[in-house]
Amino acid sequence: MRNRGLTDPSDTPAALRAAIDRTGYYPEVVADGVDAAVAGESVVSFYVHHEPTIERDEVRRHITVVVLTPTRLILAHTDEHAGDDLLPQPYTSTSTEAIALSAVRSVVVTRMVANPTSGPQPAAEAVVTVGWGGVGRIDLEPAGCADPDCEADHGYTGLLASDDFSLRVSAAAEGHDAVTSLLAFAASLSAATHGTPAP
Repeated sequence: MRNRGLTDPSDTPAALRAAIDRTGYYPEVVADGVDAAVAGESVVSFYVHHEPTIERDEVRRHITVVVLTPTRLILAHTDEHAGDDLLPQPYTSTSTEAIALSAVRSVVVTRMVANPTSGPQPAAEAVVTVGWGGVGRIDLEPAGCADPDCEADHGYTGLLASDDFSLRVSAAAEGHDAVTSLLAFAASLSAATHGTPAP
């Protein structure tokens, strides 16, 4: 099932619900979780990403709904699970997170374009990574100097990165519309966070 993202902004809430319905993945459950997180705010733009995952010999489905409101970025993830000791019947779990736009520190957009020497081409893949400081990652490695014969201990050097949310979409798997829509959503988010004061 191909993803659908941005649509006519004059009918965005209805378009969001239609995009959720099109996935066919427990639309009532997904929409209920998203509606509760949106909490009555208007929807500026959105992106719906539906992907299957393979777990042992079974296919499990996962849907991510990303919603931009005038004041917040909302992430909703719904997964399906086999029954367990607590819930013997198969069930879904939906988690939502609402981030104030003023807290968003970075919106990183990576476009992969095939055959760039052939002139302007649509992106074949896109990755959008959003950081707001909820999850930090430190990558360390031994530090060195320019002297190849130096045996001194220079300690460590590293990089502190914030990548609280990342989504990758491929035209080969989801279609060019999905990539274009993700890039459009990222542009809307980037514009919405432009000029907001740092927390």
